[in-house]
Amino acid sequence: MINNVVVVGRLTRAVDLRYTSNGTAYASFTLATDRDFKNQNGERETDFINIVVWGKLAETLASYGSKGSLISVDGELRTRKFEKNGQTNYVTEVLCTGFQLLE
Repeated sequence: MINNVVVVGRLTRAVDLRYTSNGTAYASFTLATDRDFKNQNGERETDFINIVVWGKLAETLASYGSKGSLISVDGELRTRKFEKNGQTNYVTEVLCTGFQLLE
C-alpha cells in the first residue's frame, strides 16, 4: 500500500510549536495551495491543508518557517477521530515526514 502526499504551499500563520508531557515536540500548521484551474468567475480557488509534524522536524520548521513562507511538505495522509460533547468528530491531516523551504 502507498500513502504518500506532497504539498507545496505557503504557511498561513506561524508554526504552532508545542511539547507533550514527556517533552516530545510537535507542531501544527496550515498550507494554502492554489488549484491549477480557475472557477466560472475566472478566479483560482485555494485549498487549506492541515499538517502535523513531530520531533526535531517540528522544532526546525518552527525556527525557520514564518507566515507566508513557501514550503514543500512530504508526508502521509492520516485520519483520526475524537469525541467532543458526546459526538464523534473526524479530522484528516497530513503527517509531515520531511519538508523543504523553497525561498
